[in-house]
Amino acid sequence: MGKAQRKKRRAGLDPESTPASQTKAKPENKWLDYLICGLLIAGILAVFWRVTGFALVNYDDGTYVTENHNLRLGLTGTGIRWALTAIVSSNWHPLTLISYLINYQIGHFNPQGYHLLNLLLHMANSLLLFLVLHKMTGFRWRSAFAAALFAIHPVHVESVAWVAERKDVLSTLFWILTIWAYVSYTKRPGIKGYLLVVLAFALGLMSKPMLVTLPLVLLLLDFWPLGRFSTDSDKKRALSNYRKLLWEKAPLLGLSAASSVITYIVQRMGGSVADFETYPMGERIANAVVSYMRYIGKTFWPQKLAVFYPYPGDSLPTWQVIGAALLLVCITYLVIRVARRYPYVTVGWLWYVITLVPVIGIVQVGAQAMADRYTYVTLIGIFIAIAWGIPELLLRKADANARRYRRSQALVSGAAGMVIVALMYCAYIQVGYWRNDFTLFRHALNVTTDNFLANLNLASALQLGGHPSEAIGYYRQALRIEPGSPDALSNMGLALADAGKAEEGLKYLHKALGIKPNDPDAENNLGYVLCKLGRFDEGEAYFKKALQANPIHKKALPNYVAGLNNKAIHLAQQGNPAAALKVFFEALQLDPRNAATHYNLGVALDSLGETDKAMEHYLEAVRLNPDDARAHNNLGALYTEKKNLDEAIRHFAEAVRIDPNFQAARSNLEKFSALKRAKQ
Repeated sequence: MGKAQRKKRRAGLDPESTPASQTKAKPENKWLDYLICGLLIAGILAVFWRVTGFALVNYDDGTYVTENHNLRLGLTGTGIRWALTAIVSSNWHPLTLISYLINYQIGHFNPQGYHLLNLLLHMANSLLLFLVLHKMTGFRWRSAFAAALFAIHPVHVESVAWVAERKDVLSTLFWILTIWAYVSYTKRPGIKGYLLVVLAFALGLMSKPMLVTLPLVLLLLDFWPLGRFSTDSDKKRALSNYRKLLWEKAPLLGLSAASSVITYIVQRMGGSVADFETYPMGERIANAVVSYMRYIGKTFWPQKLAVFYPYPGDSLPTWQVIGAALLLVCITYLVIRVARRYPYVTVGWLWYVITLVPVIGIVQVGAQAMADRYTYVTLIGIFIAIAWGIPELLLRKADANARRYRRSQALVSGAAGMVIVALMYCAYIQVGYWRNDFTLFRHALNVTTDNFLANLNLASALQLGGHPSEAIGYYRQALRIEPGSPDALSNMGLALADAGKAEEGLKYLHKALGIKPNDPDAENNLGYVLCKLGRFDEGEAYFKKALQANPIHKKALPNYVAGLNNKAIHLAQQGNPAAALKVFFEALQLDPRNAATHYNLGVALDSLGETDKAMEHYLEAVRLNPDDARAHNNLGALYTEKKNLDEAIRHFAEAVRIDPNFQAARSNLEKFSALKRAKQ
């Protein structure tokens, strides 16, 4: 059988052998697209739906949500102006902040809404990825497989389950929309189509600056599958074509350059960019080349995934660095050599290599060696290479024989299904670790070694959960890894005080201030511990120092107000309620929208018998923070004094709904519900 006959038979056997642009779509094909989208949605829900019942975690979720008092501005003009100008966690990403404002407007600080929006964005990304790949290539099932890998791969769990990583799922939405707009523009060039590309790209950069490499990815797509690279044998005409494609990306590259500069300046100002003394260039390069291979390893064997991977410093074995570098260079060389024959492999691999550059650690931001979230958009390239490369490899030899080809095709389809099921199982298990701080950081400790951050955050969670004695052990481990950490020392001092060892706690707090003088958090903690020991004058002096260190025009306002609240509480404990009220009102003047201050004022006024004024502040507290169970319970008690059982029962019920273990509220609800029934 000749080559022409084999090609003809192959075309008859493989409905995907002809690009969609060259064939007229059959009406029933649309139903296949709907079926694939439905299967993607079902798979995502099966893996990720549990996250909607998970808590927020003590790792950046507070910075973006629970401790972000600006969210209380809501989706208003003032709130949007804040989002457009704010720098949060050393980043400028206004669209991400606006998405949090939307969540707060709908459900305040209820975690369910924040998790649900992350999930919906991931679902939209998966569907759009399938549709845009199908649109570009005409290959339905290969596009579906690449999208399925993206949708349910375990390394993508972090970007979906972590509310603070909203920027990942939101920016990727605009990444794919930019590609969609670009594909449409290439088919019908025009200024309107191009402006749509620029707009989608700009919105993506305003969600997360990692999109800076997208113009280079568009160049890769020009090569394959869009086929815009010149095949002219005349070198002059071919060079002119390449220049034209590059100039076409100039406005996008300009946006990338501007975004990169803004991001570097903002992160430098926020202290997130590490210096070369802490992370020498040699160590950065070594970690970068090893990380490129580690990401590939976790793609094919997604085990021991953690929320934080400790930086290895100079501990990486030389053989490992050299081996990773050789692999990286050799693979890149080989995929370029086979570019004409296997363009999808070349594009997929270069997509992966290029998109990782901003986060590979040459410019080190943070203390992590690598992060699963960085693969959210980068692995699309690897998934493309797999989805197109493996069928070509396995089916090419069978295309001369119809029966053998169909058998091989069935084998490939079955293997693809098994891979998807296996990945779904692994991803489902990984999702479970994000249930709360305890499961997340315990798992990180189980799969990594010498993980300072996991020890510190687990200890903080235990301390906040009322287990200071257990927290102390993890703080000790954190200090073993980083003995000079002021945060660990300060928190250790507080935990010791809460565990009844206040004198020992003082030593750690003084040591923390010795390493980081005038640290307002350590001073605030020291004031708390001194007051706990009855040394109120000394404690108040440290509260004053903490307040002086936090000018209210900076982001320290919440700490400033918290210090005033602590001071007022201790004045009340000293038996000086009048002085306490004065300080509470001072705190309220600084931040009239602080729910904790309104609650504390309500308690103070209630204790003085000024129940009407107390009720006003309790009502304001629950308006600003509807999830304050204590304020709801206290409101219920005041309404019972006013003989308003309906309102009292409503607030008791709300307190129990928020905190099912709130025994006082539950007892009040049962008591006054029974009283109401008796009256009826």
